[in-house]
Amino acid sequence: MTPSHQGSFRLFRFAGIDVFLHWSWFLVAIYEVNQRSSHYTSMGWNGLEYLAIFGLVLLHEFGHALACRQVGGQADRIVLWPLGGVAYVQPPQRPGATLWSIAAGPLVNVILVPVLLLAGYGMRAAGLYELYPNVHAWMRSVTYINYMLLVFNLLPIYPLDGGQIFRSLLWFVIGRFRSLMVATIIGFLGVIVLGAIAWLLKSIWIGVLAAFMLLSCRQGWQYAMELRRRDKVPKWAGFACPSCRVAPLQGAVWVCGHCRKSFDTFETQAVCPQCGTEYAETQCFECGHRAPMSAWRIAPPPLSSAG
Repeated sequence: MTPSHQGSFRLFRFAGIDVFLHWSWFLVAIYEVNQRSSHYTSMGWNGLEYLAIFGLVLLHEFGHALACRQVGGQADRIVLWPLGGVAYVQPPQRPGATLWSIAAGPLVNVILVPVLLLAGYGMRAAGLYELYPNVHAWMRSVTYINYMLLVFNLLPIYPLDGGQIFRSLLWFVIGRFRSLMVATIIGFLGVIVLGAIAWLLKSIWIGVLAAFMLLSCRQGWQYAMELRRRDKVPKWAGFACPSCRVAPLQGAVWVCGHCRKSFDTFETQAVCPQCGTEYAETQCFECGHRAPMSAWRIAPPPLSSAG
């Protein structure tokens, strides 16, 4: 389960990526700022601390999105909400491409570790901590939050980054749908542990997080079953998605947008057999990429010449 941009408003666009902020973020911000009012001598610093969390999460999500584009995938939207952020990425359906798209997010937090430490040492050397105690408290909190974001995201529990990295590594060994099945099973176990922690600590936020992860694991399991079904369906030889290079399914799995007739677009050359509608582009079921039928064709290997 991932948040959509419904209930969100667009903040800005950078590098072709739209950043949305969910309205509930403000409610949680007010609550968190008031909860930490005793950490600083001024409430303004509480607001700056929460904005720092916003910045850390945003950089993390841009790491996912830009890495996905680097391997030829699609990424055009980031949604920030109270439980963090989600980068909507569609990497090519290869384990290496998926691994890099996921790992790049935590890598941003790893890079920020020495950056924040050096900034802290510089402020201390300049005497700012003695002159402005709030600066010291703020810098210490931001550094700690970055550590926590890194450690938490690397937990090998699906759908956290650590769980998805683990799934990508398994993909190399046991394949696409089996790796997702294993990752979601471990995710379900992690949800049980997280739910128990929420119960013991009487924490509403941990409980909400456990519920979110439960729904995500359920969706992951359903998708694994769909992948398992697809793997058993015959594929068209001589065709492959120009984006993810996966061969298309054989069978009436495409639906005409005009007459709702199901048909095999590769059998009819992208023409609906019932109403005659011609489609300029064909969508890939794996990555969502659309391309003309001609782009799907795989050129036959050249004939070897006898010398």
